[in-house]
Amino acid sequence: MNYSISLQELIDEFQEVDDKLERLKMVFDLSEEVNLLDSQFWSESTRVHGCQSEAHVLVSLNDGCILFQAGADSKLVQGLMGVLSIAIQGIDAQDALELTPDFATEMGILNSLSPSRSNGFRNMFDKVMKEIRQEM
Repeated sequence: MNYSISLQELIDEFQEVDDKLERLKMVFDLSEEVNLLDSQFWSESTRVHGCQSEAHVLVSLNDGCILFQAGADSKLVQGLMGVLSIAIQGIDAQDALELTPDFATEMGILNSLSPSRSNGFRNMFDKVMKEIRQEM
């Protein structure tokens, strides 16, 4: 799979770290990468169902490129949103739809998470892909 330069750099950075706790710390740090969706805009339509935390995403397109906003009540979930943001923010919607959650597996973050958090990431990914398709 051909990833964007920023996503490939992130994958490479995570692959250099063997320690699961260090990877989790890196995920926490990525919470700052999210284009924040203020909680006043959280609604049932933005909610990520199946996520252990309160998590919300909003996807829109600008000239075919993705604009991604997200917010969560958990810094870890916000960090996972940061990962997804790096993966899709500003790229062509058609290119984004070719992505699978495998990039998170390549990074080693899914096996660093509890099964419920890993499931939550996949639910968030699926919701974002569905939103992209609806926007096209």
